[in-house]
Amino acid sequence: MKRLFQFISIYATALGLLWGVKIVYGFSDYLIPPPLEVLHVAGQNGLLYVKAVLDTLAVAIAGHMVAIVLATAVGLVGRLSTWPGNLTRTAAYNLQAYPIVAVAPIIFLFLGDGLASRLLIAAMICYFPLLLSFIGIFAKPVEEVEHFFRITGRINWRLELSIRTFENLDKITTVIVGSGTMALVGTIIAEFLAATNGIGYIIRKALYQSNLAKILVALFLIGLCSSLYLSLIETIGGRIKIRLYGHKAEYMIFCLPFVWHLLEAQVHTAVF
Repeated sequence: MKRLFQFISIYATALGLLWGVKIVYGFSDYLIPPPLEVLHVAGQNGLLYVKAVLDTLAVAIAGHMVAIVLATAVGLVGRLSTWPGNLTRTAAYNLQAYPIVAVAPIIFLFLGDGLASRLLIAAMICYFPLLLSFIGIFAKPVEEVEHFFRITGRINWRLELSIRTFENLDKITTVIVGSGTMALVGTIIAEFLAATNGIGYIIRKALYQSNLAKILVALFLIGLCSSLYLSLIETIGGRIKIRLYGHKAEYMIFCLPFVWHLLEAQVHTAVF
C-alpha cells in the first residue's frame, strides 16, 4: 500500500500545481478544467474508463508474463560460455538498442489493431530489460557459495541456478517490478497508436477533443491500477523471500557436509 499512497500523493500534488498555475496566470477553463469539471467527467464516464483501464491492465499483465517466461528461457541459454550463449548475449545487447516503438506500425500492419498487436508490443517493450538482467544474474557466479560445491565436485547447472536465484532474489523482484511498469506503458502506447479499445484509445479520443479533464481521470485510473499491480508483485516477491529465508537454516545444514569434506581435503593436502 506504500506505493499506492505515494502515487496518490504525487497525483494530488501535480493537480494542485496545475490548478495553481491556472489561478496565477488566469488560464481559461477550456485549457485547464476546474476541479468540478474533472469530478463531473469522473462521475459521468467513470465506469467506462474503469472497464477500459482493466482491459489495458489485463493485456499488460499477459504481456508481462509472456516476457518473463521468454526472458527466463533465453537467459538460461545466454548464461552459457559456449557459442550459443555468446550468440544469445550478442543478439540481446544489439537488439535492445533498437527502439521497439518504431516497430509498432509494422506490427499493426501485419496483425491488425486487436489483442495480438497490443500483447506483442507490451511483451517486446519489457522483454529486453528482463533478458539482460536475467543473463547478468544467471551468468555471474556466487563464488563464496559455489566454490565449496565446485571443489567437491558436487556442482551442477541446477544447483548453480538455485544458488544464484536465491542470492539475487531482491534484484530479480526489482527487475520484474520495473518491467511491469514498462509492460503497462507499452500497452498504452499500442492502444494510443492504433487500437480500438483500452485506456490508451480513450486518451487518444480525449486528446483529439482537447479535453484535459478526461485525460486527467484516465491518468488517475492508470496510476491506480499500476500501483496495485506492482504492489502485488512486490508482496509476492516478499513472501517468496520470507519463505526461502525461512529455510535458510536447512540450506546451511545441507551445505555443512560439503564444507566439512572440503576442510578435510585441505588438511589432508597440508599434512601430506
